[in-house]
Amino acid sequence: MAFWLFKTEPDAFSISDLARRPQQTEPWDGVRNFQARNFLRDGVQRGDKVFIYHSSCKSVGIAGVAEVVKEGYPDVSQFNPESPYYDARSTLENPKWFCVDVKYVEAFDKVLPLAKIKAMPDITEIALVKKGGRLSIMPVTEQEWQHLYRAATAQS
Repeated sequence: MAFWLFKTEPDAFSISDLARRPQQTEPWDGVRNFQARNFLRDGVQRGDKVFIYHSSCKSVGIAGVAEVVKEGYPDVSQFNPESPYYDARSTLENPKWFCVDVKYVEAFDKVLPLAKIKAMPDITEIALVKKGGRLSIMPVTEQEWQHLYRAATAQS
């Protein structure tokens, strides 16, 4: 099992939205960065744990946890001309973009804020806290996961 952080804008899709989906499961689609795509296609596996991170909002930070329930497969939105994620260069024979399915596990009582994450002495290597760490999908070490999870669940 591996650990990941997936960023989302909660106005578009939040941890609460995931909790309300049928079977609390949803494709994590619309990723349009090649490095993040490679993680989805080649790295993220069924059973992996995912922090859901809210960005571009008032309360930026880790909002909850999901689990990967389906490994990487072609993101169908790339083939739909009506979708904002349409990519005319993608074909069924040569898809460019991939997604995974995630299932809701839990929402934290409070978002673990980015400022608090950056201040944690054991959290220094995750891309989230490094300059230029703007990827929407990023790996998290098991040690980082444990520290972040404890901090998120210890908040009152």
